[in-house]
Order: sequence, then C-alpha cells, then structure tokens
Amino acid sequence: MFDAPAPATVDRMLTAQQHAADQFGLRATGRRVWGYRGRTLSAAAGPHWLRVVCAEAGTEGGTLWNGPSTSRALPVSVPRPDLFRIRDWTTDGYAYRAELYAFAPDPMVSPRPVLDEDPGLSETWWKEMTAALDALADVPSPTDRETVREEYLRRVIPEYTGHQADAAITWSTAHGDLHYGNVTRGPHILDWEGWGRAPYGYDAATLYLYALLAPEVAARIRTELAPVLDRPEARTGMLTVCSQVLQAQDRVDFYAELADPVREHLAHL
Repeated sequence: MFDAPAPATVDRMLTAQQHAADQFGLRATGRRVWGYRGRTLSAAAGPHWLRVVCAEAGTEGGTLWNGPSTSRALPVSVPRPDLFRIRDWTTDGYAYRAELYAFAPDPMVSPRPVLDEDPGLSETWWKEMTAALDALADVPSPTDRETVREEYLRRVIPEYTGHQADAAITWSTAHGDLHYGNVTRGPHILDWEGWGRAPYGYDAATLYLYALLAPEVAARIRTELAPVLDRPEARTGMLTVCSQVLQAQDRVDFYAELADPVREHLAHL
C-alpha cells in the first residue's frame, strides 16, 4: 500500500516478521505490503495472512493497536477475514503484535486507496457491500473507540471546507478507513485497526469521494448508497472526509489527486 520505509526500519520489521512466522510455524513468502512509514508489514504466509504491527515500547495499546482484536466481536454479517491468533512481544525498545488471519480468497478492488478507472464490480459486490455497511451501522456506537473525535471535526470542517458541522451530530459505528485498497472483490473488508465511532455516513462518504476520479463509479456509488448519503445527518460525515482529504493533500499523493474533485463537490454541497 505504501512505499518501503527507511532501510533500518525495513531490517527491523523483516526480523520481526520472521520471528512472528516462526512463532506460528509458518513462512512469509508473499509480496511485502507496508503500512504508513513501516508501522506495519504484511504478507501471505502459507494459507494465511500475517500482519505485524509495531510501536515504541510503552506506547502500544489504544485504538489502533487493539482495533483488529476487538473487531472480532462485530457481527458476521460484516464480511472480513477471520483473525485466528495473536502474539505480542517486546525487544530493543519496540513492541510488536503479530496477527494471523484467514487469507481473503479474492483480489483487492484497487492496488491503491483511490479509483482512477472503473474496476467492473459485480452486482453481487454492490448488494453485499451495501448490506455490510447497513449491518455495521446497526452496531451500537462504541464508547471506548473513536474513529473521529468531535473536537477534531469541529475544527477542520470550517478550516478546510468553509462549512460548519451540524450542531447535533449523529454518530454511528464505522470501519474508519473504507477505501478501495481495503476492500476485496468478494467483498471482504480488511484492516480494522481504526473502526469505531464516527459521524453518520462516514464510510459511505469515503467510498464516494475516493471514487471521484472515476466519475461513472462515483455516480453508481451515489445511487447505491443514496439511502445513507441523502439523509441530512450524513452531511457532517461527508464534510469530515472532505476535510481530511484537503488537510493531507500536501503530504499524500492520492489526496492531492482528489483535492480538486473534492473542492468541486463541496461547491455543490
């Protein structure tokens, strides 16, 4: 998903991956998939998927660290690979967590978070993704997991969009990073580290805005997810995602690509 980090981080994470594979009696053989700045490293390991996450010792824990493990309590109607086993250890000033998943049998919708062409998704994909979002939104909003903090969105929405968040925000449960590199053609939804409470419509807004470079797909999403996106309470969720894109456009390439289409969308919001 991201480029390989600095060589020292690469070496450290490959050592951690080898240790994790040994603990599970497996061998990581697949293509390396790096997280942001090398915080995670994932690869196929036999019939499984092995993910290793790291943090400076003493800073592990919290929302991102425990997201995948706590997501196991979500309903089975939200399609995602099973998380079988977890191993934690600390060495040389870093804490590590290894997670062993079932291997998703279908390919990713996109090799990167945004779409720039129509991926040709099946009718089944649209129906099952819509059902998954409905099932997730029906989960009681967690009190201990915040995907988006209220004080954050009330600051960035006016700063980057010129709009204001709703006075009374409707909250729901969200995946929190529902882009096209985290969804397979099954569909299976991957990478649950950031799930939690978000303004209503946040996930649907992400799917829509991240497809703006492929207008036909964006139009289809706008139609399929209209029951969510057309509700007045989805406005703050949409504005939050717009703000995040514009805030990060100078440091993340795909956000820079989305910035002008997002501004155009805001002009008609």
